[in-house]
Amino acid sequence: MISKMAKITIVGLGLLGGSYAKGFFNAGYHNVYGIDIDQEAIAFGKKYNWIKDGGSDPTLASDSDIIISALYPHTFVEWVKENQHLFKPGTVLTDVTGVKREVIKEIKEILREDIIFIPCHPMAGREYKGIQYADASLFHSANFIIIKEKNTNEKGLQTAYDIAKILSFKHIAELTAEEHDEMIGFLSQLTHVIAVSLMNANDNSHLSEYTGDSFRDLTRIAKINEDLWPELFSMNKDYLIHEIDQFVNEMNAFKGLLETDDFDGMKAKLVQSTQRRKVFDKK
Repeated sequence: MISKMAKITIVGLGLLGGSYAKGFFNAGYHNVYGIDIDQEAIAFGKKYNWIKDGGSDPTLASDSDIIISALYPHTFVEWVKENQHLFKPGTVLTDVTGVKREVIKEIKEILREDIIFIPCHPMAGREYKGIQYADASLFHSANFIIIKEKNTNEKGLQTAYDIAKILSFKHIAELTAEEHDEMIGFLSQLTHVIAVSLMNANDNSHLSEYTGDSFRDLTRIAKINEDLWPELFSMNKDYLIHEIDQFVNEMNAFKGLLETDDFDGMKAKLVQSTQRRKVFDKK
């Protein structure tokens, strides 16, 4: 397990970075530092003692045993490129980015050989952004994905498992970058596209007084980070476009059943969806 004396630096104190900091603090890790250009985020983290110190100066990462990036994908790559000269040899570098193939490729092209990179993806979040919404309990019912390839460093792999256990993630899984991005195209990105498209299908604000839970549940994630998600969509567009095509085909198939009053066909679709949904019910 990661020593409580280890220096952990979190770069980017937004929702996820702040939730990591809070989770480490709750677990008794008090040698955690924060780097962010937003001084209000730093002040917030220090106010609640989630971080020992922080600021915008990247030299805060010096002598870190573990560096956790909670930056957007391209910003993460640029930050590493500009500041890796500050990392001590053997530093474990990890991330929270929601796409992996392109990020890993770009990081491998620039990263020093004496730095250990272990890509990770905490499958947790909410429809708000900012450290003021940080909540360590986000992780307690969430999955933690570690990207493992043939040449994955064992120290890095163990560190990733330790982070997931310290933060009390419900389940830890290992995937390749390819497997991750294919999975995320369906489970996360397509669902966000559907929610956004539903909200934009027509001007439905006048219906707010009449809606039920089904509409609210289906569109909760339509309150989306407009700066982050286009970047994620673009970096995984091959898989996402494939999933959108599959979804459109299924919608057209259901439309055809409706146009022909095929009750048996519609019933079969509903039965199939009910059976498939049971697998995703949280125990």
